[in-house]
Amino acid sequence: MAQTAVVQGKQWWAGGKSPFNVEYGKLMMWYFLMSDAFTFGAFLISYGTVRFSANSWPDPNHVFNAFPGAGHSNLPLAFVSLMTFILIISSVTMVLAVHAGHNGDKRGVSKWLIWTIIGGFAFLGCQAWEWTHLYHEGAWWGMNPFPNANGTASSTNFTNFFFTITGFHGFHVFSGVVINIIMLLMTRNNVFEKKGHYLMIEKAGLYWHFVDLVWVFVFLCFYLV
Repeated sequence: MAQTAVVQGKQWWAGGKSPFNVEYGKLMMWYFLMSDAFTFGAFLISYGTVRFSANSWPDPNHVFNAFPGAGHSNLPLAFVSLMTFILIISSVTMVLAVHAGHNGDKRGVSKWLIWTIIGGFAFLGCQAWEWTHLYHEGAWWGMNPFPNANGTASSTNFTNFFFTITGFHGFHVFSGVVINIIMLLMTRNNVFEKKGHYLMIEKAGLYWHFVDLVWVFVFLCFYLV
């Protein structure tokens, strides 16, 4: 009886299954994403606490109204809407890469990973432009040139939270791009063909979709509220 249990245990671990009947690596990715969600949640809850305890706050329509090449045109939230659109499209291409992996389509996986990587770099480029523009406006950690919506002087809490949280998210996007580049190289080198499955693409997809989902909350907190 004990010998049978040991044999069954060996077979269970050899199959890479978790106690929840989920592939072990995928379960570990879910654990990591859950812990990362707590970190982002702590940041955003802290921001919300400070934001709504203040009598007034800078108006995002006045802070985020610039657009590359548009001169001094007043285009509230147009640029961040473009950034959000780019990230959403990259999430779609990641879904297509995962779907191609399920079908064992190496060429499709490579194609859609390339588009996802391009989308990630495009988002990071947009964020770099936004940060540069705000820096030239006089905004940085410890510096806030934007008045409150009621015309009173605002504290540096706005810029401190903005650069910290969007920077933390940007680091996650950059990490996701690096992961996707590694997945692309592994795909091109037939690593997954030899393994007989593309489960790693699905795990990378989970991370990328998490990064996209977090951006929705960052967008809501800083640009819309």
